[in-house]
Amino acid sequence: MTPAGERTVGGVPVGAVGLGAMPLSVEGRPDEARAIAVVHAALEAGVRLIDTADSYHWHAGELGHNERLVARALARYGSGADRVLVATKGGRGRPGDGSWTVDGDPRHLRRAAEGSAARLGVAAIDLYQLHKPDPAVPFADSVGALRELADAGTIRMVGLSNVDVDQIRTAREILGPRLVSVQNRFSPAHRAARDTLDLCTELGLAFLPWSPLGGISVSAVDEPGTAAPPTDSAFHVVARARGVSPQRVCLAWHLAQSPVVVPIPGARRPASVRDSAAAAGLTLSPGELALLGDGPSTPARG
Repeated sequence: MTPAGERTVGGVPVGAVGLGAMPLSVEGRPDEARAIAVVHAALEAGVRLIDTADSYHWHAGELGHNERLVARALARYGSGADRVLVATKGGRGRPGDGSWTVDGDPRHLRRAAEGSAARLGVAAIDLYQLHKPDPAVPFADSVGALRELADAGTIRMVGLSNVDVDQIRTAREILGPRLVSVQNRFSPAHRAARDTLDLCTELGLAFLPWSPLGGISVSAVDEPGTAAPPTDSAFHVVARARGVSPQRVCLAWHLAQSPVVVPIPGARRPASVRDSAAAAGLTLSPGELALLGDGPSTPARG
């Protein structure tokens, strides 16, 4: 088992648990004062990775809402904010009707990255991620645009999101050491991306599971052909025995999978983000991990 502890992204220390900032800007978002309090609570709890995207907004005409919010929160925090790695993404859009679009055209990605840097108020984005491969654009072309952005100094490090193992290998060939992370959906209920986690472990890439808490309170599994997860009560059983929340147990389960895992749970309340960050101090026993299912990651082969 890999103990919870310090994690890195591209060699940059970020702590064991990050913050997914999307809930602070999309449907059901809190008011700005509460949203900034959530970011500040995360920093006070030791979080050093904040994940955002230009498409994290609710209404039409709000492009970059979440990036601007994160920038304001960091500016108001004061000392210590400079140690936070801000990761943003480009390549998706939200028309304002609840739907999502995808645009991996290199010209769009270059404009999007420049816009994100301006909204974040930085000379170079710490980590810029392709939000989702565009089926209408050759994947290598989209990744090549990110390489050009890194060469130009607009971004420091490159990440991928919603990709498969072949796409990770292709990007690795194009980007070399500039590629530092993969953000895929992975949780107790959604384990189909296990092969990408294993490959990240082999390559030393940070793995940032999005929606990491899925399955601790929902029994259904919507991935045909995959093994069903343990019953959702398993996380509650361990949580009751430990005197902690099922959410904290779930994040500790993530941390036990591989030393490259940095879960990025969302939060709308300061209390939630404090509880998530506390998972770094919860080490699950082999017996508990067996009850929850799926042991630590093993390196991929081939």
